[in-house]
Order: sequence, then structure tokens, then C-alpha cells
Amino acid sequence: QVRLVESGGGSVQAGGSLTLSCIASGSTANYCMGWFRQGPEKGREGVAGIDRDGNTVYADSVKGRFTISQGNAENTVFLQMNSLEPEDTATYYCAIDNRKCGIEKASFRYWGQGAQVTVSS
Repeated sequence: QVRLVESGGGSVQAGGSLTLSCIASGSTANYCMGWFRQGPEKGREGVAGIDRDGNTVYADSVKGRFTISQGNAENTVFLQMNSLEPEDTATYYCAIDNRKCGIEKASFRYWGQGAQVTVSS
């Protein structure tokens, strides 16, 4: 059984920064990890993904502002968010799977509980 726990959400003013963390437990060898978000009255969308080799992919809306990275432990991933905008306000979810890397939510079976990020103007 795979379990993920996110941390690091909060409230920040526009232009500010936050870092989200995700730790996965269970059988996680050779898995890809990704960050997704769901804003008010919006569907869940992919934000950033990273594969076992450290290759990354980003949604166009966050390129140049967000950075996904792996921790020293294989089952840890971070999302550094800079230059935050009110449009980034959402619940952010960490996800993990070994089927297909990227930011397509259908590729991921295991999800965290979510971390709220609120950006005020």
C-alpha cells in the first residue's frame, strides 16, 4: 500500500513563495511523482512531474515560476513555487505511480490528501 503526505501549504501575498513537500511510504521503487492542483470550481490539473532519472515536465502556466525536485530520499519530492499569483490558489496534491511519468492525472493511482495554497492580491 502506498501512502503520500503533503506539507507546506499556506497563505501568501502575490509575488511571494512557498515550498510544498511530499513524502511517500510503502512500495515506491521506480515510481514517478507529480504535483497537481484543483482550484475553486475547477477540475484537477497537472502542474509538474518528475521521473526516476530526474527529468521534469511543467504545465505552461507555471513554467519559469515553479520547480519540482527530488529529495535525498527516493520517495520525497518538493515543489518550489515562486512569483505566486492569485490564480495559483488551489488545493495541491502529490501523486505517485509507476505506469507513466508526466502530468496526466489518469496516469496516477495514488494520491495525497492535499495541501491548501492561497494567494492574495
